[in-house]
Amino acid sequence: MAQRKPFLLRLPPEVMEQLNRWAKDELRSVNAQIEYVLRDALRRHRRTSGDDEGSDRPMGDGGGGET
Repeated sequence: MAQRKPFLLRLPPEVMEQLNRWAKDELRSVNAQIEYVLRDALRRHRRTSGDDEGSDRPMGDGGGGET
């Protein structure tokens, strides 16, 4: 596994609460949930090389047909 770099993120309390609930629903830690959301956003915007690390679950595309 590649080395991870720590990063301080300041969030409003209500955003942190929402992330906490979402992470619980997905059976992830808040840190893992943030990483998953960021990787998904990068993938969607074609910002990754396709060789993602980690064992995150794929998210359905919802049939929106976005390219």
